[in-house]
Amino acid sequence: MRSSESGRCSGSYDVVGLGFGPANLALAIALEEHQRPVTAAFFERQTTLGWHRDMLLPSAKMQVAFMKDLATFRNPTSRFSFVSYLHAKERLARFVNRQDFFPTRREFHDYLQWAESAFTDRVTYGAEAIALRLPPRADPAAPVDHVYVDVREAGSGGAVSTVAARNVVISTGLVPRMPVGIERDQRVWHSSEFLGRFGTCDRAALRRVAVVGAGQSAAEVVRFLYDTLPGAAVYAILPSYGYSIAENTPFANEVFDASAIDDFHGGSQRAKDAIWRYHRNTNYSVVDDEVINDLYQRAYDDEVSGNRRLEFINLSRVTGVKDIGDSTQVTVHSLASDQAAEFTVDLVVFATGYDAMAPGDLLGDLDAYCARDQDGSYVVERDYRLATSTPLNCGLYVQGGTEHTHGLSSSLLSNVAVRGGEIADSIVERLPRETDSTSGGPAALSSRP
Repeated sequence: MRSSESGRCSGSYDVVGLGFGPANLALAIALEEHQRPVTAAFFERQTTLGWHRDMLLPSAKMQVAFMKDLATFRNPTSRFSFVSYLHAKERLARFVNRQDFFPTRREFHDYLQWAESAFTDRVTYGAEAIALRLPPRADPAAPVDHVYVDVREAGSGGAVSTVAARNVVISTGLVPRMPVGIERDQRVWHSSEFLGRFGTCDRAALRRVAVVGAGQSAAEVVRFLYDTLPGAAVYAILPSYGYSIAENTPFANEVFDASAIDDFHGGSQRAKDAIWRYHRNTNYSVVDDEVINDLYQRAYDDEVSGNRRLEFINLSRVTGVKDIGDSTQVTVHSLASDQAAEFTVDLVVFATGYDAMAPGDLLGDLDAYCARDQDGSYVVERDYRLATSTPLNCGLYVQGGTEHTHGLSSSLLSNVAVRGGEIADSIVERLPRETDSTSGGPAALSSRP
């Protein structure tokens, strides 16, 4: 690609996707299976496709059924379905014999890599989009039907290249969240980096470890550390009495149906608040019952044996950590006694969740054309397109950060196939009947009859 300093672009595309995780992979599949040819390029800052790679713990299972894959709910006959993957891997019969709707996360990650292998010629890895900007125009009021995307590739010496896009789909993923005032270091980790760092640490030196958080990731890390470090004491620090079970009944699961997006997006603010209040326990700060029972049983077995290695420090919050040489001092505030206590550990893992994607960091001078609501959040149309004002006519789509407009399930994996299809349909409907996109860089997506 040519440097943007030349004022020229390396290529022009109908769609440029920023990020290539499950969301934009599902979009690529939807475009591939669309009847109309669409040119597209994707840029991903990681060196390979990775989906929570450092939380692929051996016993961790998916929390969504296998049919909520990249394609099935949009196109049950897709060659990119999880069933097609199982057939290709010659495991379909054995998977069915398990009588379990939920694969392990490791298997689902393998499925994602299998699907991604059909699109490697359309993705540039190790490439980070740094800004979107308007093309040069003689008349500032002239309609803008494409934008420039500035991209920096790893190993380019900092050089920035540019592509033009009629539509941009931003899906750069979640941002790990740490408690205010606490920074990561060699003994203070976020769960998003867990396996990578655990694989290189000195396990023999881990005699006392702590895990902070009350959600699925926290519980899974506690179980993993307890099982992997048989001589270590494991402290689970929770703001509640214990882990809350994830609501997984058939009626509650209807909040993840595609039709629920319509209910939320078209509902009043009162309706949206009620949906959040009644159904946030389907996904936020909750744990599968199988993991909860496993941990309770381990703690009970410790009591029976007289060797209590697993301790739950409940009704408590971590207010500080301090490096004291060979260990870390953790300050815990009890919500029950309103007293603080300190103890030392060799490792503390914060499974404290993620912040939503913030597209404003990329929008640059396009941000001025994007509408915001009274709370300062972006107005997002039903097709996941940012509401923009003239003269900006090109589409700016987001996959993530839409919970305020599309509901708690809008950016989850359970809706990824339908969402990708809706964005693909919107893009195709908005394209001019004849496009002048030219190839340059990743290959164009072709239509499938």
